[in-house]
Amino acid sequence: MFKTRVISGAILVVLISLMNLIGGPFMGVVLFFISVQGLYEFYRATGVFTEGGEEKHNAPEIIGYLGTAVYYFFIMMIKSNSLLKMLLILCIVFVALLAVYVFYFPRYDGTLVMKAFFGFVYIPVMLGFIYSTRMMPCGKYLVWLIYIASWICDTCAYLIGIKFGKHKLAPVLSPNKSIEGAVGGIAGTVVISILFSFIFMRAYELNGAVNVLQFCLIGFIGAIVSQVGDLAASAFKRNGDAKDYGVIIPGHGGVMDRFDSVIFTAPMIFFLTALFFGV
Repeated sequence: MFKTRVISGAILVVLISLMNLIGGPFMGVVLFFISVQGLYEFYRATGVFTEGGEEKHNAPEIIGYLGTAVYYFFIMMIKSNSLLKMLLILCIVFVALLAVYVFYFPRYDGTLVMKAFFGFVYIPVMLGFIYSTRMMPCGKYLVWLIYIASWICDTCAYLIGIKFGKHKLAPVLSPNKSIEGAVGGIAGTVVISILFSFIFMRAYELNGAVNVLQFCLIGFIGAIVSQVGDLAASAFKRNGDAKDYGVIIPGHGGVMDRFDSVIFTAPMIFFLTALFFGV
């Protein structure tokens, strides 16, 4: 199992690295497929659809997938007014779901429709900020902060938790996570973020002198948000009585098991870098 986890993890890192380096439509297409798979896993875990049920795929679920396709088409093809694009797609998907709810009433429960819309915002829209960050000036470098704040934080939290963890962080939700591990994850992320500011930003002389404190704050906030995202995904999974979201990534589980923290860090890093670097 450990060997499988390492191999699949290495393949995933290579794919994400290529996506970040190439950017553009290639990144958009990769993120689209990741988002669709993640949305499928979320809908299955939260009961938006049930495998083996009367309907193989229902209307709210299909609207979520179609909305994902339209959303990524818009962010890839239309370069201006990114906020307006997002609001437009959100409104379209929201109205489409309400139309299905109203005209097919009482076929679909209101809670199911709300879960369908939440899943669309939670996964495709949030992950789309990876693309938005990559498209910023200096985005080919800044986009790596998303993974530093999520995967580096997760790794540091795991290692510190194994060695020093004594006090449970969320005993009911995730018994293996400790306060010590959480602090270690934050500290590790801050250190790597500081190193990132020197190695990448100064090496390429981007935006002039680097304010290390800005990167320190980005790492600190990103690490906290990352761990909230991890626990939130676990909560949804526990409510659905599922151990993992899926098996598409051998040794790791589903897309949601691997990208749960990235979902939260992507928009946070986008807004923090836009705020600090004026882009």
